[in-house]
Amino acid sequence: MPDHGKRYQDAAKLVDRTKVYLPAEAVALVKQTSTVKFDASVEAHLRLGVDPRHADQMVRGTVVLPHGTGKVVRVAVFAQGEKAQEALRAGADEVGVEELVKKIEAGWLEFDVAIATPDTMGQVGRLGRILGRRGLMPNPKAGTVTFDIERAVKEVKGGRVEFKVDKGAIIHVPFGKTSFDDAQLAENLIALVDAVNRAKPSGAKGQYLRTLSITSTMGPGLRVDIPAVLASA
Repeated sequence: MPDHGKRYQDAAKLVDRTKVYLPAEAVALVKQTSTVKFDASVEAHLRLGVDPRHADQMVRGTVVLPHGTGKVVRVAVFAQGEKAQEALRAGADEVGVEELVKKIEAGWLEFDVAIATPDTMGQVGRLGRILGRRGLMPNPKAGTVTFDIERAVKEVKGGRVEFKVDKGAIIHVPFGKTSFDDAQLAENLIALVDAVNRAKPSGAKGQYLRTLSITSTMGPGLRVDIPAVLASA
């Protein structure tokens, strides 16, 4: 594996690997150590004290970030009749049922989130193999199978993100951009960690939130003080 470039190495020198940073200083430093010329994403990585192989230790949920993600989110909605009109009024980018299913079966995937009303899931189920492997399948637990279409579309467009623990017991979630000001990033991070904490499953034993680190795209990671984050929630 090639060594990191000089720009990354210079940025990494600014990070104290032995230190656990307070939220405000962490977000300021993650912006300072961004090594790319574009508006980089800032991601949180939370290691949890759970075993995702057990159903009662699975962690999954959503949170509406106070300042959004900084990303334009394209939303496809499976709905008909008045609910289809509701989706369009809320700002959905693509709306339909049978014709939308066929369009996706033909290879169209120009969207970031799919939302469906419960009555369309019989048809949407045909797309399981296509959408499932890309993490796009509507799911009630993620709030993307609902009759409250207007709210769902507006929340997704406004900065709602889904989090789900992976097989390594880690949650990876982007929570802003390096162009955000420090307060916006800190508030988004606090909202995210608080939501994950509230989603603690019944089967979790011992310390639940183990470690938290944040990083910008291609930038060095830094540890963040979890108790300080939760105290600000």
